[in-house]
Amino acid sequence: MKAYEKDNSVILEEVADFDPKHIFECGQCFRWNKNEDGSFTGVAYGKILNIKKEGNKIYLNNTNLEDFNSIWFNYFDLGTNYTQIKNNLKNMDDYLLKATEFGWGIRILRQNGWEMLISFIISSNNRIPMIQRAIENLSKKYGKYLGEYKGKKYYAFPTPEELSKASQEEIRACQTGFRDKYIKSTTDRVIEENDDVTEYINLDTQTCVKELTKFNGVGPKVADCIALFGMRKYDTFPVDIWVKRVMQEFYVNEDMSLPKIRAYAINKFGDLSGFAQQYLFYYARELGIGR
Repeated sequence: MKAYEKDNSVILEEVADFDPKHIFECGQCFRWNKNEDGSFTGVAYGKILNIKKEGNKIYLNNTNLEDFNSIWFNYFDLGTNYTQIKNNLKNMDDYLLKATEFGWGIRILRQNGWEMLISFIISSNNRIPMIQRAIENLSKKYGKYLGEYKGKKYYAFPTPEELSKASQEEIRACQTGFRDKYIKSTTDRVIEENDDVTEYINLDTQTCVKELTKFNGVGPKVADCIALFGMRKYDTFPVDIWVKRVMQEFYVNEDMSLPKIRAYAINKFGDLSGFAQQYLFYYARELGIGR
């Protein structure tokens, strides 16, 4: 991979296994929006970034090489060999062969654990546009103002300290719905116990998931999502409706429970379970498998 800076942008060449559409539309993130020109603009780690793929080049706009090296290289998991991961998955069965070829450009983002905790509490029994709106409202009201990009103002996701200033009623006013009480109690607990949830990355997967489920509003599926997308726990396997459908279509019988589907998947896919989940999820949802 080659990376060089030009006109407030970083241009990447010879990047394998990278497609912004696949990355931002595979269910792992909520703060990236597609623009009319096909690019995506989003906020991560207190920075505004616009990203676009043209031919074999990736354009990271509104950034510089210093931020690329300190933030974006890690955020986009560019140090991981996804070609090898996909080859290992392809060798497991034909379903994964098709799924990895379909979502060839997926990379699992290395997102902030605290942001993932609150974001996936909001995601529970919710639709993506509503999740995005609630997160945007919380950020706008309680997060740090980052600046303007192409006529739109952007805000960082609020820290626990910033979000703790909001009452339950104020959180609900941000269109979080019934999840307001979960967000409030989770924030209060983090503050009161001085609990840095980003440190959960250092726990083993089972302990990490167990600790996450202690927060109100965090059930098994939400905990698995937070562990995978915020804590780098790639040996877990979140099961939602689309994953359940694709697993029933390809691997398990109709009446298998969600915990049993999860256990089956982790036993089958092992340390690559999280990667398998992303390819299968995107494949099932985009093609409507199991509807």
